[in-house]
Amino acid sequence: MKKSNFLKKLRKQGKIELVEGSEEIKSSYLEKADNCLKASKILLVNKLYENSISEAYYCMYNSLLALLFKTGIKSENHSGSIILLKKLFDNEDLFKIISFAKEERIDRQYYVTSKEESVSTQESAKDLVEKAEDFLVNIKILINKTGNEDIKKIREDFEGLFEDENEEENLQV
Repeated sequence: MKKSNFLKKLRKQGKIELVEGSEEIKSSYLEKADNCLKASKILLVNKLYENSISEAYYCMYNSLLALLFKTGIKSENHSGSIILLKKLFDNEDLFKIISFAKEERIDRQYYVTSKEESVSTQESAKDLVEKAEDFLVNIKILINKTGNEDIKKIREDFEGLFEDENEEENLQV
């Protein structure tokens, strides 16, 4: 229920909404995801582990936005996008991976680590780069196999997330 209320709030704010699907925007987000993955690998090799972790997360996030735009869903909120992945695409594995990556990114971006923790940061960065690579491949596969009928169902399911909200509005009219 908590996630549904959060999504409803985002929709009222215009942060998530149905739009016309866009191959151009989808492709742009996939390009950004590819570039983030490249940057993450470069940063890892150069021992900039915290930055590598952030770029690995953004690889995942941008690829998720590409998937959403493929289906005609615009999302301007990280948590909302991740919840939509779980609710509309029913992929628990990808949901867990990006949720973990988001937490890692927040921890590494906003908090400092001690020298003792640097080994674990290095291992986290290596792990997250691998996860980002797998995530990106899986999202691309999902995008490629999502046809018009799938898109229609996903858009209906999106609207279904807000049905009781629509019923309340109809009662008020």
